[in-house]
Amino acid sequence: MAALVAGAGAGVLALNANAAPAVAVTVNAGTSLGTVPSTGVGLNTAVYDPHMNDTTASALMKAAGVRQLRYPGGSYADAYHWKTHTLDGGGWVAPGTDFDHFMATAKRVGAQPIITANYGSGTPQEAADWVKYANVDKGYGVKYWEIGNEISGNGYYGSKWELDNHADKSPREYAKNLLAYAKAMKAVDPKVKIGAVLNTPGSWPDGAKAAGDTADWNHTVLAIAGKSIDFAIIHWYPSASSTADLLHSPAQIAGLTSAVRSLLHTYAGAHAASVEIAVTETDSTQSPANTSQAAALFASDTYMNWLEHGAVNVDWWDLHNGMGKAPTTVGGETDYLDQGVLSSGSCVGGHCEPARETPFPTYWGIRSLTALARPGDTMVKASSAKQSVAVHAVRSSDGGLKVMLINKDSQNAAQVSLSYAGYTPAAGAVRTVSYTKGGTALTTATRGTAAAQTLPPYSITTLQLKPSSAASRAEAPSPAPTPAAAEPVASASGKIGTRAQASAAGVPVGRPDRSDTAGGLASTGMGSTVTYSALGGLLAVAAGSALVLRRRRSRGSHAR
Repeated sequence: MAALVAGAGAGVLALNANAAPAVAVTVNAGTSLGTVPSTGVGLNTAVYDPHMNDTTASALMKAAGVRQLRYPGGSYADAYHWKTHTLDGGGWVAPGTDFDHFMATAKRVGAQPIITANYGSGTPQEAADWVKYANVDKGYGVKYWEIGNEISGNGYYGSKWELDNHADKSPREYAKNLLAYAKAMKAVDPKVKIGAVLNTPGSWPDGAKAAGDTADWNHTVLAIAGKSIDFAIIHWYPSASSTADLLHSPAQIAGLTSAVRSLLHTYAGAHAASVEIAVTETDSTQSPANTSQAAALFASDTYMNWLEHGAVNVDWWDLHNGMGKAPTTVGGETDYLDQGVLSSGSCVGGHCEPARETPFPTYWGIRSLTALARPGDTMVKASSAKQSVAVHAVRSSDGGLKVMLINKDSQNAAQVSLSYAGYTPAAGAVRTVSYTKGGTALTTATRGTAAAQTLPPYSITTLQLKPSSAASRAEAPSPAPTPAAAEPVASASGKIGTRAQASAAGVPVGRPDRSDTAGGLASTGMGSTVTYSALGGLLAVAAGSALVLRRRRSRGSHAR
């Protein structure tokens, strides 16, 4: 590929006649997209994971800049009783994964907890008792509390993966009970924040109405409880038929957040601006890439898009998970079809993952964010002329500017020319931190300039720039304008994201996969040595201490 040369001070770019045109990247360091929240980079943990509290896992999470941990684990939360460390339906809970052990891990990692209270088989009093134990008796200071997991998957719309023992499973009943939970919990600690479960805009069952209803889940819940909640919860699992589709899906995020904000402005009144958005589950499981390089690129791009559009946190699913079936090959790499960021050492059909606690590329995609941003830094506006190169930029309090460049082309290096507004970088070669295909660490180097870089195929490269003078430090970014209207949320393939997780009764089932109108379900893994029979009759077993999963399919009818 042709050489690329840049004038250090003026940013002059010289290409030979045979070179592909450089991708133009513009960084507007004077336009703020908000402050990086302290809870921004999060991760899911689960009581069925016997390795949740491994010291190696804790050290790796801390090194990756994980600042929030979600507990006790997806749909398990709607069956989990924290006082007894038991699960309704006889599902597996691993020894040593109770609340106090989890909090010890959160402390080692330096992460804030977000707790999902048991709505499915619990009560407001049980949740209030948990708040009292956590914040009054133990002084843990747990701030964020979700009321239930994916409650609309309780069968009300025809497909069931979430335990809900309430006789009335309607959104009206959820909203009414949500208010009761909030009242009981805030009576114990007025400082806690209460979150309401919403359906992701454009993703089933958003827009669905049951017989006799006048509105869908989101409108119904927020009409009743919108003025009483502190944050809105959505889960995002984009459905992608190819790695290219997956890597383009973060473009949906602007429209998703705009749609949620529109709902909040409609129903939360003067309180709307203070209601936060939390993305408490996301990953790339509804695509070909789970642990290969495309998933790593998707992870870093996804976190930053959500944070730039105002999410208070993003929690990847999950720490450990295990293979659901034999691995595949994606882009020349083995993909273990594992939703965890660290290997659980599981085996399926004679195929085994790397040793337990080996980081997958998704881990490195998340850890790449440590080279870009720290809590309190200011995210600023940046844009790329081509979809194949994503860009994110952050200004730090010491006057530095960091620019993350993601080359989504799996085969070709990308030549990039960069220009800046509101910031003048120092001349000369710049420090870069990169993660490339096949890498087992982040690589630091001094190469290229602030004006020109060559990005390896399928890579994440962060430029760590210094200002040319003290004047750059004084240029305070101004807020970016607020989008006026919601944007479309469908992916490039026209599909809507769905996901899967362990069910409340210990049965790994999930939300309907839109690629199969009969309701195909994908699944997460669980660590156990027992057979699950209640509420679903699927086998989930452990090979040694590794998490292993067998997948089932559901034929429940549902809206599309």
